[in-house]
Amino acid sequence: MIIVHYGHRLPANYDIGLIRKRAAERGHLFDAVPELHFKAFLLRERGQFGAISSEYSSLYLWRQDEGFRNFLVEGRYRSVTDSFGRAVIETRVALDARKGSGRAARFLYKQEQDIPLDADLTSAFAAEIERNHAVAQEPGTVAAAVGVDVQTWKLTRVLLSEREPDAGKGGVAYQVLYLAKPLLETLPG
Repeated sequence: MIIVHYGHRLPANYDIGLIRKRAAERGHLFDAVPELHFKAFLLRERGQFGAISSEYSSLYLWRQDEGFRNFLVEGRYRSVTDSFGRAVIETRVALDARKGSGRAARFLYKQEQDIPLDADLTSAFAAEIERNHAVAQEPGTVAAAVGVDVQTWKLTRVLLSEREPDAGKGGVAYQVLYLAKPLLETLPG
């Protein structure tokens, strides 16, 4: 599995209504994409949930890297570049991904953590996988995933949740405008 995330910072005077409309109009186009566990259409709105600027972004969990490859090669990313330009696309090898009992994802939380230079990687990965299992079982969790960037040796934790941001959660909170979930139910619970 692979976690993919990209975002576009929006000008201060950008009409956020256009982003909401885009997600509503385009979201269903991803409801049956092969190899896609889920795609979250995300918004960070200036002044909401700790955001100091507005950002439109997307986060995907692909079952295989071929699904992401096809997304790029077959032109699905073109609608993004035509509207917002080419973004830096973060990719993470997923260590674990699980579905929870929650049904309506309202928020996505993304948290990054450095892996200490002297950490035993096998132990660090095992601890993160165990942590992810526990997070997936928390009330309100729709899905939880953890990935690693092996270039920078950072862990990325992703949580799709029904619950509003809590100051104690840490990480960055995004509003979920639309969640396409073609293969979400195939994730282990």
